[in-house]
Amino acid sequence: MTEREPQWVDTAISNLLRGGVLLSIGVVILGLIFTFVHHPQYITSKTDLGQLTNPAIVYPHTVRGVISQTLAQRGQAIVMLGLLLLIATPIARVAFSVVAFVVERDRIYIGITILVLALLLVSLVAGAA
Repeated sequence: MTEREPQWVDTAISNLLRGGVLLSIGVVILGLIFTFVHHPQYITSKTDLGQLTNPAIVYPHTVRGVISQTLAQRGQAIVMLGLLLLIATPIARVAFSVVAFVVERDRIYIGITILVLALLLVSLVAGAA
């Protein structure tokens, strides 16, 4: 007989994923608001709006840069923070799964999930380098 994973795990993972996506959407929208409040000319001028999407402009691309620019209330950095939160959501789901398996004392899945989490974190760090 196979045991089914407890209902609380399904509910918690669902809430974590939903909350992460909603939080990231909210942060991206907040960043867009900051961008257009600080640069109202983006609304009226196609030329100025083109500056926002110009590939030659360098936006913060490190976590440290995103955080420092977010603290300076730069809209583009706040949008990037929202995207980082979106990327972090499934990683948080795997980390939560480790905790759930520890609570359930499922050693095999603890090991597998820790390995998956380690691979995700190594990929994240390697990609940032």
